[in-house]
Amino acid sequence: MKKLDFNQAYILENDVVQLRPLLLSDIEELINFSINEPTLWDYSLTPANGRENLTKYITAAIADKEIGKSYPFIVMDKRNNKYAGSTRFYDYNTTHNTTQLGYTWYGKDFQGTGLNKNCKYLLLEFAFEKLGLDRVEFRADNDNERSIAAMKSLGCKVEGVLRSNCASPTGRRNSIVLSILKDEWFDSVKASLKKKCIAEVERSHKI
Repeated sequence: MKKLDFNQAYILENDVVQLRPLLLSDIEELINFSINEPTLWDYSLTPANGRENLTKYITAAIADKEIGKSYPFIVMDKRNNKYAGSTRFYDYNTTHNTTQLGYTWYGKDFQGTGLNKNCKYLLLEFAFEKLGLDRVEFRADNDNERSIAAMKSLGCKVEGVLRSNCASPTGRRNSIVLSILKDEWFDSVKASLKKKCIAEVERSHKI
């Protein structure tokens, strides 16, 4: 198994989605969401609404990559060749062989289309099968019901709530913690998520 190489340009893709490393120039690819869909960051600790905030968001993400703290991706929907949003690995820890997966957002037109499940499938497959990680953790604002439901549908298990564990733009935040373990991925989550990827894409075609 290989360690995450922050200098390597990983590209993860299937027939539905492509993930490639986020670049500073991607501000122009994502600015439409930032200006026209500011509510995408209602629960975010680091909002990217508006050009100034988006510039800070991407600059900080790339800075964290340069010091080995996170690996951010831009997400493309290959079905229509359009950029859809962003996601990243962060708090990658070689000592404990774990990472967190988050900072995920997509434009509203891409939500509920199967894009997220396909994206997460590729990321989890990479984490457990290429990097050989033992645990992938997810966190969200405990009031963000949509995000929590999405994580549960991936196969994440709820571990608990960290009370007032961090500051947010609107005050203190309670963060729910979920995770998937390596054994769970191979035992059931991988096969279940793959079926859901196919089913959700087919369902979106019928709408």
